[in-house]
Amino acid sequence: MRSVRLIPTALGVAAALALTATACGPTETPAAGGAGTSASAPSTAAPSEGAGGADGLAGDLADKLKKHGVDLDAWKRGGWRDWDTGTWLREAEDFVNPVIEDLWDPARMQSAKSPDPTITAQAGASGSDPVPRPVTAQREKTPYHSHAAPVGKIFFDSPQGSMVCSGTIVKDPRRPGKSNLVWTAGHCVHAGQRGGWYRNITFVPAFNDLGKSPSALRNARPHEVYPYGQYWADWAVTSGEWLQRGGTNQAWPYDYAVLHVQPQRGGKSLEETVGAALPVDFSAPAPAGAGTVGAWGYPQAAPYDGVIMHKCLDRPSRLTTAPATPVMYRIGCTMTAGSSGGGWFRVLPGGKTALVSNTSIGPAGSRGWLAGPQLGRGAKAAYDMVSAKFAR
Repeated sequence: MRSVRLIPTALGVAAALALTATACGPTETPAAGGAGTSASAPSTAAPSEGAGGADGLAGDLADKLKKHGVDLDAWKRGGWRDWDTGTWLREAEDFVNPVIEDLWDPARMQSAKSPDPTITAQAGASGSDPVPRPVTAQREKTPYHSHAAPVGKIFFDSPQGSMVCSGTIVKDPRRPGKSNLVWTAGHCVHAGQRGGWYRNITFVPAFNDLGKSPSALRNARPHEVYPYGQYWADWAVTSGEWLQRGGTNQAWPYDYAVLHVQPQRGGKSLEETVGAALPVDFSAPAPAGAGTVGAWGYPQAAPYDGVIMHKCLDRPSRLTTAPATPVMYRIGCTMTAGSSGGGWFRVLPGGKTALVSNTSIGPAGSRGWLAGPQLGRGAKAAYDMVSAKFAR
């Protein structure tokens, strides 16, 4: 059986899959800072300090950190850089993500890299289709807020330094029109069996709205870098399989996560601010019946530079990463690491566009395809858990 090294890609039909905004455009000034039917239990985290905001939840971050021998003020002054295994919080309820004002300035965002491409997995296992032909990723039209407003970049810190992934604003069934939920990959929020929760996680919708080059972006105004502002995560949910075995062959089909982000000052939700959010389809068909899907994201690894949004459209096939694990979707696509967590979308029979997966893995040392989990009962449980927690 052929094995290949896989990497986390923390990194006509096109018109039908256009992810356009439905309301306001960006601000002119920077804002304040079988398959798919797994019944796996989601792994949850409690709200971190600052979650009070519009949702009225009391923060318990200081008590959480104190329990682990960490001082909150010291954490904000740089104590978060201590990745000692004795203090690296990894359990479901341990997630903490206190806002550190001005940490993610434009220069730090540009210095962030894609996750370390060292994951190995089995490809060609029973249940896998032949490797799809490569599909060249296309640049999204600018401004992004007019063409793919729900898509953005996720920034976070890991022991290897500042990192990037992609994410998508999704609807909150308990807060119609006022969602603060972001869909991404599990490996963009938690290190899996190798460690714990990543830190300083923030979401930037329509990052680099005008599609400027890296050199031009260095001199861009803040609202051109983060047109809708920055949204710090105050709660995170990923699958139990990812938390326990993340990074192994058995966990990739469960590589998904849902973030709840803090609204901007004044309480306006993420969806209201951006003007767009997509529903999630947890009953998408097997790959053979899924039709055309599109993957969006910000590829970072060469030959890309991480500042330009791209997309690929293809008909998915099957990929199995280990025996007795759910089948994943696989499409031809040349996007690389950095596109991880970016949403996969399809047009439903009624004409609505919905998220059906997220970018998880691709081949190491080359490019040409991406794979993402089918979202079934376990993913829906994670989604519902976040929605219920913040229902008001």
